[in-house]
Formats: sequence, C-alpha cells, structure tokens
Amino acid sequence: MSKRTKRSGARNNRHAQGGGFVAIDQPDLETILSSTENPFLLVLDGVQDPHNLGACLRTADGAGIHAVIAPRNRAVSITETVSRISCGAAENVPFVRVVNIVRTLELLREHGVNLVGTADGAESTSLYEVDFTGPTALVLGAEGKGIRRLTQENCDQVVRIPMLGRVDCLNVSVATGVCLYEALRQRIGHSK
Repeated sequence: MSKRTKRSGARNNRHAQGGGFVAIDQPDLETILSSTENPFLLVLDGVQDPHNLGACLRTADGAGIHAVIAPRNRAVSITETVSRISCGAAENVPFVRVVNIVRTLELLREHGVNLVGTADGAESTSLYEVDFTGPTALVLGAEGKGIRRLTQENCDQVVRIPMLGRVDCLNVSVATGVCLYEALRQRIGHSK
C-alpha cells in the first residue's frame, strides 16, 4: 500500500476513468459489420479533446451512426466529461477502440465499406460531390492536424468541406456534424 494518503478536500480527476465512472463494454467491430446491412460508421483519427469527442458522439447518435471507431493510443477515450458532453450518446453509440487505424480501414474495405476521408486542400473533392448512400465510413482527424498521412492514403477518396470565408478549416466536431448530416441527407433520400 502507498504511504501517501489523499488530502482532505482534494477532488478526483474527472477526466480519468474511475472515480465513479463505469466504462462501457467495448463492442466487437466484426459483429457490428456482419449484423448491419448498410453500415454507416465514423472513424476519428486521434481526437484528443474530450469535449470534441463528446460532441462527435452526440452528432453520431443523431445521424444514426452504427459505430464510432478511434485508436487506443493518442486519443481520448470515454471519460466522465465525454459522457456528460455527449448527453447520453456515449452510452448509446458503440465506441470501438482499435490498435491500428490502417488495419481497421483494411478490414472495413474487406466488408465493402467505402472509406471517405476529410482533408483541407484544393485537390480534394467537395463533400457534396460524393455518394454516401452505400456502406460508408467517414474518417475525420485530430484537432489541428487532421487525419494522419497513412490514414489518408488508405481512404478510398478524400473530400473537403467548402470554405468560403477567411478561416481555412472547421473544428473537428463541427466538421463531423457537417459531414454526417450530408451523408444522412443522401441516405434518407435514397431509401425513399
């Protein structure tokens, strides 16, 4: 046992798991893929801010995402803050943490999932020119850095969100909302 004791009045680190927060069992990606007819997935490559992850999960829940996939390392997990910001979505949307994003993208491709990455730049296709009606995984990257080079190279196509003002990019949670709801708009229209 440690000789150090907790000071009276010290508060728990609310960003760490534990301290009254119960981690949710991790779903199996293979099971999700085999049990879903037209998968609609979100891959977050290295999101580290718990507020951004919580907002992404909330949007994913609203858009009907079947699972959110994120790396185990160098990315935030489900914490008390994430759960609070997600307004319950962290308990509803399967959150799959993987060891290797590139291998996971290969697995998704083997299951017929179209991998659509996002990146800033004139060489990318506009988000609004892509067909999202089939099995789709949208891949968004970390705050400031975007998706990593190897992740981007393993996407089937890379899209950009048109930006008309002076700012060159959106916050990852805002970009997630824009992308997911464009895909949802198409998927709803296609199913009618």
